[in-house]
Amino acid sequence: MSQSLVKNYIHIVFSTKHREDFIDENIEKELFSYIATLCKDFESTALQIGGTDNHIHILCLLSKKIALMKLVQEIKTYSSKWIKTKGEKYENFFWQDGYGAFSVSPNNIFAVIDYIKNQREHHNEMDFKTEIVKYYKKYKMEYDEKYLWD
Repeated sequence: MSQSLVKNYIHIVFSTKHREDFIDENIEKELFSYIATLCKDFESTALQIGGTDNHIHILCLLSKKIALMKLVQEIKTYSSKWIKTKGEKYENFFWQDGYGAFSVSPNNIFAVIDYIKNQREHHNEMDFKTEIVKYYKKYKMEYDEKYLWD
């Protein structure tokens, strides 16, 4: 094949360090917009970004030119530096070390977009820990609980 054709939709999830409530409604739109720009800069178009006070979800079309691990690392690094410039309240902001990433079928993109859009309502019923463990079980991912939370 003389060309490389790739289309990988990825649902990325990660939290603030120790799941501290930093991402309030005053800053979330600007943060999500900044992260969307970062995704674009790495040729990984963000289709939807959302979250709550202590974690975010990103649905993106992963570029064939960047490894998932590198994309997440760049998003965390740049957005962490950026948010710390937004005032005294955010100067101790950090993302957790790890992340979850899940492939999404093109047939399920709109369902994932809706899910990400409604994170604040969704988390009235389920906390982040329960949500991420549910994803790990759904995707049959082995994990050690002692390494999930930093």
